[in-house]
Amino acid sequence: MTDAGERYMKWIKRLFLFVVLVAVIAGAGGYWLYRQVIEPYRGYDSAEVFVDIPSGSGPARIGDKLVDAGVVRDPTIFRVALFVSGRARALKAGEYRFTAPMHALDVIDKIARGDVYKRLLTFREGLTIAEMAQVFEEKGFGKAAEFQQAAANVKLIADLDPAARDLEGYLFPETYSLPRDTPAAVVVEQMVMGFKNALTPEMRTAAETDGLSVRQLVTLASLVEKETGAGDERPLVAAVYRNRLRIRMPMQADPTVIYALQKAGQYNGNLTREHLRELDSPYNTYKYAGLPPGPIAAPGRASLQAAAKPADADYLYFVSKNDGTHVFASTLDEHNRNVFTWQVEYFRKQRGSR
Repeated sequence: MTDAGERYMKWIKRLFLFVVLVAVIAGAGGYWLYRQVIEPYRGYDSAEVFVDIPSGSGPARIGDKLVDAGVVRDPTIFRVALFVSGRARALKAGEYRFTAPMHALDVIDKIARGDVYKRLLTFREGLTIAEMAQVFEEKGFGKAAEFQQAAANVKLIADLDPAARDLEGYLFPETYSLPRDTPAAVVVEQMVMGFKNALTPEMRTAAETDGLSVRQLVTLASLVEKETGAGDERPLVAAVYRNRLRIRMPMQADPTVIYALQKAGQYNGNLTREHLRELDSPYNTYKYAGLPPGPIAAPGRASLQAAAKPADADYLYFVSKNDGTHVFASTLDEHNRNVFTWQVEYFRKQRGSR
């Protein structure tokens, strides 16, 4: 073999060895990347970490946020995992909560599914807008004033009650699952939608048949909600107020007077006979006949149903039995006896047993 031939063979051998070496290195590097992508990682010391991904964020920015938070090891790992997943265009904005080691592919899957962190916000039945606003603030969603301002958006209920001056009674009491920092306006919109879903066509038809507008129906339901928490009593309480309306008898509902005092900033937890006689407010149903001008609280589904379809009873009165339930009467004499039994004698015995 000539010298040129020998040199050529050496080059071929060296080139082959180089190619093998590159392949080995590439293979080792690829395996290392593979291990990094599928290996669970947790680079934060706290029990949980939140990553907020703003709307419009690209993959690079999302990767940086995840790396900064200690959720993903480094940007290269994130890019490789994103390429492997093929979900670069599926990543969704929102706030994500991480509590345990996760490999990069699982992190990407969580964000692509839009599995944003949500908190429960519960409004119980019978709350006013002002009380709901306090719950909104206490649960860390925002300022009470923001909620009250959002609850003044009567456009949300104009299709059902064009005369509404605020959304009192139209914010459905329920537990809502919401992302952190959900704006008050969005919460209120969801609550109005909840109310519209709860107010069934059957309820509206029943109310219209009896000559009640949606506003009157909800107002009546709010009285029922404030008067009793016993499920089987709601249709009976509704019957009492329906019967009083029918014969033009005053509602004489303590909760409406309390509501007026609260609105005026004058309620200290004690309702007096002077309040019932002297408070000059259309919500004072001892002084002014008929239903008050509007709802006094947020009725639940059961109270709406009771207001639409009250019990078939001739009751005109009821008095508390001091255990959350009431005793009902059709005549004033019967009612006075019940008052004596369950108020006068009951509290007399309570004082005597001390």
